[in-house]
Amino acid sequence: MFLGYNTNGTAHHNIFDAILLLAEIGYKGVAITIDHGVLAPHDMGRGQQLNQLKKLLTNLGLRSTIETGARFLLDSHVKHEPTLVSTDPHIRIDFYKYAIDCAAALGSDCVSIWSGTVRDDISPDEAMKRLTHGLHQVLDYAAGQGGFIALEPEPGMLIDSTRRYQELLQLVDSENLRLTLDVGHLQCQGETPIADVIFRWAPRLASVHIDDMKTGIHEHLMFGEGEIDFKQVISALSESGYEGGLYVELNRHSHEAPQAAHKAFIFLSRLLPDLMK
Repeated sequence: MFLGYNTNGTAHHNIFDAILLLAEIGYKGVAITIDHGVLAPHDMGRGQQLNQLKKLLTNLGLRSTIETGARFLLDSHVKHEPTLVSTDPHIRIDFYKYAIDCAAALGSDCVSIWSGTVRDDISPDEAMKRLTHGLHQVLDYAAGQGGFIALEPEPGMLIDSTRRYQELLQLVDSENLRLTLDVGHLQCQGETPIADVIFRWAPRLASVHIDDMKTGIHEHLMFGEGEIDFKQVISALSESGYEGGLYVELNRHSHEAPQAAHKAFIFLSRLLPDLMK
């Protein structure tokens, strides 16, 4: 295992400055959230930026994932829209294919995605049909690139828990459909003990987001401000054989990103040494 940081928590930094800062603190990985100014799909300079990012990550010896949860990137009026469960999901599907291309170019471990929120009056079965139809296209494209898609259960979305993820697997059980597990989301959704969930899903884990949270409240908190026992979480990840990144996700801490990243690193690194032998 190694510690990483999600760039949605460094929104006020130039992406290259953010990565240098994180490497200086000691992080060994970066979860790159495609956003305005960061590999934005309609940015004319995205190709050059991608090449520069690849060079920087290589020089610093950093692992990476690609994250696709930017709020108003595809629709300036509605957060996170459109999605795979929207009436017309083609923009989201094309965006995911672009993210897969970025991951392939950077050698990233996976592309993290989520299902989306159902906003029109359709049945749960119809919503799942929409999701699976779009997801098959994304998975086929990723397979052609030799990449993995890691779906993240997100509170408030169609796939909001590992229980719903299990239902999805009954419909789409693809080798390159993996799981991004957000520790905070498990606490929020009442999926506890968290260690049990980790052991259950260890074979599917491609990425782990780590943050503190309280039951029933979807707010990413600094470690120690929520209800999670992180010693048990990290012990479970270690014992389950997880070797990927623990990506800190403090998406509301960009205004104090250097301090937040440093504080999170100190908190987590104190828990890791005895478990990393």
